[in-house]
Amino acid sequence: MSLTSFLKIKDVREKFRELFPMPGLNIKRELLAPPLTKNYGLIGTGFDYLLRFYIKVLNPNAITRRWVAEGGLKLLKKCRKDDNIIINDKSKLVRLKSINKFSDKSIEKFRELKKASYNLVKKIISFNKEIYSLFLKDGKINDTLIKTALLLGKLDPIYRARYIPKKIKPDNKDIEDLNNLITLVDPRLFKAKKICLLNPTFKKASELVKGADADLVIDDMLIDIKTTKFLQNKQDYFNQLIGYYTLYRIGGISGMPAINKIKRLGIYFSRHGYLQLYNIKDITVIKDKDKFSEFVEWFKERAIQEFGKSDY
Repeated sequence: MSLTSFLKIKDVREKFRELFPMPGLNIKRELLAPPLTKNYGLIGTGFDYLLRFYIKVLNPNAITRRWVAEGGLKLLKKCRKDDNIIINDKSKLVRLKSINKFSDKSIEKFRELKKASYNLVKKIISFNKEIYSLFLKDGKINDTLIKTALLLGKLDPIYRARYIPKKIKPDNKDIEDLNNLITLVDPRLFKAKKICLLNPTFKKASELVKGADADLVIDDMLIDIKTTKFLQNKQDYFNQLIGYYTLYRIGGISGMPAINKIKRLGIYFSRHGYLQLYNIKDITVIKDKDKFSEFVEWFKERAIQEFGKSDY
């Protein structure tokens, strides 16, 4: 999620705030599913998976990507063959300049630890695929499916942060929390007429920021999911949507026909069961073709300055 890192850079954040001031959110909705634990990050990621599972049932022709958790498995497989990559005492995959200072016994221990981690993750993903396949057939949401979403959420940090989770078994309260969240989903919000993309990327434009993937595209809507107890439009939320939209205008969206246009940006507040939408035509800078073109060029140059050259 390097787009997120890019948007945190001071001058980038200020540029977005200047050109794309945060719209007001003049609505009050009850908090329908309060958090049951403090595992906020895991619940957010787990719900992303669970909602995409559900949307795939609503839209059988939805285009999907490989799970991020599978990217972690691929990374672990690659690391097994490289003795200079170890799992340190903080459970992170790190590359050493040299492993010569370690004894043969220690090196063997590192190998066994990586092997055990790989085998465990492989087993979990294989099992989860079976559960997911069954769900696509019967469409029944149960605790086993919810555990699958939580397990995948626990594995995501392997790919995104090179972190190996120490605890795998989901908390019962987290299972209950996800069940409450999915119960709030109104299927009419996510039933596509033509286009449904789950976790899409922005083709080569994603390389500009060393990686960017959106949550959902439903017809003309690009939607980000926020699992927070606060129903508020933060500048950071809006910046993320504008960042996605900018990448879309640069490179398109994987799996989406060029004829399909993104006309609305949305945030689904899962704990309130509420989808907030913003019309592109109402965003001043984007309406002004010259100003938006200038911004896009600045965006590309600033990204290259930060991350290095790409195809753009």
